[in-house]
Amino acid sequence: MKNKKRDIRALSKEQLRDFFVSVNDKAFRGTQVYEWLWSKGAHHFSDMTNLSKETRQMLDENFVINHIKVDQMQRSSDGTIKNAVKLHDGFTVESVLIPTFSRTTACVSSQVGCSLDCKFCATARLKRMRNLNPDEIYDQVVAIDNESRLYNNMPLSNIVFMGMGEPLMNYKNVLKSIEMITSPEGLGMSPKRITVSTSGVPKMIKKLADDEVKFNLAVSLHSAINEVRTQIMPFNANFPLEDLKESLVYWYAKTGRKITYEYLIWDGINDSYKDIKALVDFCKAVPCKVNIIEYNPIDDGEFQQAPSRVTDQYQRELEKNGITVTVRRSRGRDIDAACGQLANKSAEQ
Repeated sequence: MKNKKRDIRALSKEQLRDFFVSVNDKAFRGTQVYEWLWSKGAHHFSDMTNLSKETRQMLDENFVINHIKVDQMQRSSDGTIKNAVKLHDGFTVESVLIPTFSRTTACVSSQVGCSLDCKFCATARLKRMRNLNPDEIYDQVVAIDNESRLYNNMPLSNIVFMGMGEPLMNYKNVLKSIEMITSPEGLGMSPKRITVSTSGVPKMIKKLADDEVKFNLAVSLHSAINEVRTQIMPFNANFPLEDLKESLVYWYAKTGRKITYEYLIWDGINDSYKDIKALVDFCKAVPCKVNIIEYNPIDDGEFQQAPSRVTDQYQRELEKNGITVTVRRSRGRDIDAACGQLANKSAEQ
């Protein structure tokens, strides 16, 4: 029986160097291969032109490069691009390029489906099939960077882990992908331009702080009242707001960096003055800013965007209390690329 080929990008540079020594070759060959795999983004061993034909053939016999494939690309009327990304095992995830005049942002996925159960999110309706590997996350960024250069004439400037999946439920692989994205041997991006968005897993937020990560943290909050938050995000019953707040205080004490709260406002759910006051009080626990995001309906059900006067009231009260707030309009809605809409509609299920 033929041995199954190993995923070569699961090996560290040191392991690659050791492999070449084990086959009676020079260790620096491993460094050359590592460079091809990451900073040069080689899809095939035949691309590695500074290696001999025999070496490339030997690599092909022992290893595989499980590279992603952009199966379908859709462009919105506002310039937003959504990629349906086919993985090596046939699963599909989605990633998004969001351009503005001064910057381009990649919104990347971290899981096939999602581990959590937020009722307002299309992705949460998909069963979590598996976590993405570091290279699969990295490849999404490379693909979007290439599109940014092609269609917007500028390199990718920012990355948000706000696509499919809960990043902190794929902790190890997400951090490894960011390590490669920020490494000079990878894409060399600044961690200050990367934001990891979580629905709020207190234990893992504390672990981020302990691991002294350099990227930014955002929390999908949507309510600062436990009963309301549990109604819309049922996992909140296991991770209540008191625990979340404690973990964020811990994060700020360890890192000194502000939290961003993402907040959707729905008609008849979190649109009362009581909801506004609860958010203001929650925000006082730790330095933060609030992004109020326009909701993108995923059906004709219970979640509908609140009237603009409610958004205005939220904004007034937050600003009156010295809390930075921005209201973010949707991008890519016409191609189901906006917040909460990623659900693999373009993929064969």
